[in-house]
Amino acid sequence: MRQQPVPEGIFKPKPTAIETKQDATTRAARQIIDGEAAERERKTERLRQARLAMQAVEAAGPAARSPAKKRTGRRKQA
Repeated sequence: MRQQPVPEGIFKPKPTAIETKQDATTRAARQIIDGEAAERERKTERLRQARLAMQAVEAAGPAARSPAKKRTGRRKQA
């Protein structure tokens, strides 16, 4: 006669209080790190889009610069 398989988790030992605290700390740290990484990626993408837009504007038309004005110095009195 074959026995039925034992369901998962029935004989699994419960984690100790220290392991539970470590798991909670690890989860919290990973959430913070993942949040910072996602924020950094959003900022990088936003800056990349701004840079590409600025380069497109610069490439579209040459910048019309005014000629540099000559500075006149004070005249010496004789």
